[in-house]
Amino acid sequence: MKRITLLLSSFFFLLSSCAPRSTSAPAEPQTLTIMTHDSFAVSEAVVKSFEGANNAKVVFLQSGDAGAVLNKAVLTRDAPLADLLFGVDNTFLSRALETDIFETYASPALQGISADFKLDESNRALPVDYGDVCINYDRAYFSENNLPVPQSLEDLAKPEYKDLLVVENPATSSTGLAFLIATVAHYGDAFTDYWRALKENGVVVVDGWETAYFTNFSASSGRGPQPLVVSYASSPSAEISSSGESLTASILGPDTCFRQIEFVGILKGTQHRALAEKFVDFMLSKQFQEDMPLQMFVYPVNSNAVLPDAFTQYAQTPSQPASLAPEVIASERDAWIQAWTDVVLK
Repeated sequence: MKRITLLLSSFFFLLSSCAPRSTSAPAEPQTLTIMTHDSFAVSEAVVKSFEGANNAKVVFLQSGDAGAVLNKAVLTRDAPLADLLFGVDNTFLSRALETDIFETYASPALQGISADFKLDESNRALPVDYGDVCINYDRAYFSENNLPVPQSLEDLAKPEYKDLLVVENPATSSTGLAFLIATVAHYGDAFTDYWRALKENGVVVVDGWETAYFTNFSASSGRGPQPLVVSYASSPSAEISSSGESLTASILGPDTCFRQIEFVGILKGTQHRALAEKFVDFMLSKQFQEDMPLQMFVYPVNSNAVLPDAFTQYAQTPSQPASLAPEVIASERDAWIQAWTDVVLK
């Protein structure tokens, strides 16, 4: 019996030795490319958690300010450069939807988001964050120069504030467009007269928020020449001194701010649709949403996300922001930008 057992063992050993061994290696990670504006930021650990959970490699393709990003996506829609686009906001949303660059995706995570942020009923563009575009000021500058802080749009055109304001070009910057819309909401058809007054008062125009804030603004790291900049009411939470006070604050007068909502969409032509859906879900998850405030200084749309202490302490909220219906913005936006260009840049 023992002899038979030994013979059988030897037989099966020979069979296993001769059997072909598996040579399949672990699947290579899928590369997922997200086109974003230059102000996009996320913690490395947060990205790594998505990559590890989904066997993915995430690449962020920063492509200018929001207007420039959208233009690039539209121009390359027949051969898309990315799988998703993040950063289209409510000022440019209708253009993105009209050019039909997004695929529909009704993420389950939308259930935790207020209807106020869901501006696309077709679920091609899904809300991710929001913030109030306002004028920020360098507190030290106004204190040291014994100059009152302007409180209204009208104040900005007064001689004492000549050459002190930097804004973004609304043709290329969603931040600049949001401020332009605030002036339209306040002045109506006379908004061009207001911008003519600002031009005569030395308003400085740059292409995007990054340049305006980090190069021109006197309270930022760039230590530039302008103590007034079009930025966000949440920006002061990023400028905390060693004494625990914010170096900046926002002008919150009536119609001086405009609420901006940013969206993400899956680009048509993606080769990684399933993975792209997972990343949209991830952007709307509590983990990603709680990372955003101190990365991009915007508010999360997920109602379950908890704000960091620095945000709740220093970020400001306007009581009477400017408001215009989305359909009005969609129909008039290009005409406003052209009128602004004719007055300010020519």
